[in-house]
Amino acid sequence: MKDYMTRAAHCDYRATEEEIFQTLRRITDPLTRSWEKIEKAKKVVIKFNMMKLPDRIEYFKGRRRELVDDVTCRATLRLIKEHTTAQLIATDTNPYSNGNVMPTDFNYLHLLKAFDVEFVDSSLPPFADYEVPGGGLMFARYALSACFEEADAVVSVAKMKNHAFMGITLCTKNLFGLPPIVPPIGRTRSYYHHLIRLSYVLPDLAMITKPCLNIIDALTGQWGREWGGEGRICNALIAGDHPIATDACGMYLMGHDPESDWPTPPFKRDRNHLLTAAQSGYGTVDLDQIDFESEVSAPLAEFDSVETDSSETVANWRRTTCEQGLIYQEQQKELIDEYRNNFIYLQGGEVVWSGEDPSNLGSRRQLSGDKKDSALWLKLVDPEEHEGEQFQVYQQCLDAFAT
Repeated sequence: MKDYMTRAAHCDYRATEEEIFQTLRRITDPLTRSWEKIEKAKKVVIKFNMMKLPDRIEYFKGRRRELVDDVTCRATLRLIKEHTTAQLIATDTNPYSNGNVMPTDFNYLHLLKAFDVEFVDSSLPPFADYEVPGGGLMFARYALSACFEEADAVVSVAKMKNHAFMGITLCTKNLFGLPPIVPPIGRTRSYYHHLIRLSYVLPDLAMITKPCLNIIDALTGQWGREWGGEGRICNALIAGDHPIATDACGMYLMGHDPESDWPTPPFKRDRNHLLTAAQSGYGTVDLDQIDFESEVSAPLAEFDSVETDSSETVANWRRTTCEQGLIYQEQQKELIDEYRNNFIYLQGGEVVWSGEDPSNLGSRRQLSGDKKDSALWLKLVDPEEHEGEQFQVYQQCLDAFAT
């Protein structure tokens, strides 16, 4: 018996809701490790990739193009309710409006209410500090919603998409919606969604939350990027008992090599976060190590990430990001004396901005001025270094450049 199990089934994107539910039941029935955990649980937390302002939701062939479709959401909740009487909580954050607090009528609230699922805004207190098992790949600890403190099982439900920065976005990338955004505890999205960092932050979040049931809505998918890409007909549903292994199988079905890494497409901008997780001992990207059965063949459709910038520019950004991280480490005492408890942007070894809230500064492209090839590195100047940034990652990346 292998340590990981993933199942993929054909499911026509035009199928009825009952057909979709029965397909999801069929591919999750063998996931005994998932159901054992959920059936013993008193509290189950679910993260759907579904948050978007209602007037920005895009459709393709009658299905949500960029988000988990309503029918997949309902099928998932119906299936979970068949297996447990535990308290069900859905959680997410809102990066779009309303001061980053969830609107009272957000776009999938009615689906949660129909199944008696409570909603918790992950940007609002109470919070708790969560240590990453093994010390963390990018940070030692993260402030997340306290709803995870007593969660006995976590479920991640994602859409099959490419991602302009991360190459792919499936069940692991879906967890990026968990860190709070609202100050003072929250971080602006660009703090974690940062060159170098995000490829390690995503495995950290997965190791904290440990999703035991992972579902990929591949009825339709999206090529190119996470928002504003091109729709694809995929006619599939995928489920597995580990986020990294499930995503590796999903990535394979997209036509990508799950063992590939930057700068190999689709990883044109940053490292393969599935590979960084597997290299640290969390999950695997080796399909031979996964009990993987599929009724569908790769590729389900044409997939790739867009190239937002030249490979030379991206390489310069990656290198200079690492350099700024190491400069901060070397000059930490002096920077704390001057910028204590503020955020700073470092560029070319200089502090080019400092303040309490970097969330409204605009894009780093604009902030970089005439140094377009030189990265801006954002950091909270915390005398205690409570988040425990793993600066050796920057040195490892520079060493990789040298070789």
